Amino acid sequence: MAENLPLELGTEPVSRLLKKYALPAIIAMAASSIYNMVDSIFIGQGCGPLAISGLAVTFPLMNLSAAFGTLVGVGGATLTSVLLGQKNYDQARRVLSNVFILNIAIGVIFTAISLLFLDPILRLFGASDATLPYARSYMIPILAGNIITHLYFGLNSIVRVSGHPQKAMLATIFTVGINSLLDPLFIFVFKMGIQGAAIATILSQSLALIWILRILCDRREFLHFSRSSFGVDWRIARRSLSIGLAPCLMNVASCFVVIFINNQFKYYGGDLAIGAFGITNRLVFIFLMIVMGFTQGMQPIAGYNYGARQYDRVMQVFRLTVICACIVTTVCFIVGEFFPRQAVSIFTRDPQLIDMAAHGMRINVMLFLIIGRQMVISYFFQSLGLARKAIFLSLTRQLLFLLPFLIVLPRFFGTDGVWYSLPASDLAALIVSEIMLHSLQRQFKKETQMEAV
Repeated sequence: MAENLPLELGTEPVSRLLKKYALPAIIAMAASSIYNMVDSIFIGQGCGPLAISGLAVTFPLMNLSAAFGTLVGVGGATLTSVLLGQKNYDQARRVLSNVFILNIAIGVIFTAISLLFLDPILRLFGASDATLPYARSYMIPILAGNIITHLYFGLNSIVRVSGHPQKAMLATIFTVGINSLLDPLFIFVFKMGIQGAAIATILSQSLALIWILRILCDRREFLHFSRSSFGVDWRIARRSLSIGLAPCLMNVASCFVVIFINNQFKYYGGDLAIGAFGITNRLVFIFLMIVMGFTQGMQPIAGYNYGARQYDRVMQVFRLTVICACIVTTVCFIVGEFFPRQAVSIFTRDPQLIDMAAHGMRINVMLFLIIGRQMVISYFFQSLGLARKAIFLSLTRQLLFLLPFLIVLPRFFGTDGVWYSLPASDLAALIVSEIMLHSLQRQFKKETQMEAV
């Protein structure tokens, strides 16, 4: 029976489960990062260095959009995995319709407000007279298709945790492939410039969304849309949104921090400094997305076994995920420290921009040998549905540590001070994460001893 499908999460060897669930997620997340990188490469090579800076200015707004998407999508996916662990199948099915309806509602509101105040928003985010036209041309199509983006990512997360990680992976790979074909067509053949890249993005997501909807409308699937469960259950919605609030606030905090970073770079280094940050962000993002692929693979396993109170399996999948994540971030450290010029050169031919980006990347990745563990700890609390702790961890790096560093260090080191703020905040966040993890482990041990009595 379909309802027996999730039971493997509580019985199969953890290493085999992590490989099964993480590998498709890694491929999907790596493909997603390539998907973002393709836009930057074609825009940089086809539209020039100022277009790269204009694209970098849009990152905070796109992060803000992603924040509201994760509020629904990640919260719904995490709640689904926990409910499956508790064998509460009816409630798990109701989460699906909640994710669909709430994504549409939030997407409409976000799009309307953003389009209404687009120019002031982009200027606040660091756009100058030279980069505003590029940023505006890119964001108008992106915002027009915002509902599609929210539905695509939200529903794909549900597909992944409901026992179909391969299908979720294929949807992402399909999106990347179509976008990679449409980008050069719209930019170079149709001469649409940076706007063509945005249109290509929305079209590719639209095609992938159609396929995901077909999967979720199939009554043979474990989770599928049905008239009886279609609608918003506000009790489920509140619980789902409370879980999704952690990654949402993390993205919101990231949005405001990137706004501050952009403006600091603009003040101390000009438009090209913002472009250099945008390039290094895209490169580092590849490795961070692979780590997030591991955490996504960890999520249903940790969530299910936490719901089933199998704490030894919860910690086992955590430790294995940390090892994998640290291997990935070590590779990023090697690339960033020893081959930065070769890496940044794929985005631009401008020698000044290459110099600035390569220098910044060396500083950015200087502590990446340990950053993998910090990322896994943060997502570990989210995977268990421990909303308040996950929110706290999400905000400490962005607001409690990074913002003060961004204010103080540039006064002494100029542009380099902005770059140094990033690894400094990573180290401080890791210390806090380790303290909270130790407390959680003590709680697991105490509950296990009480059950044994």
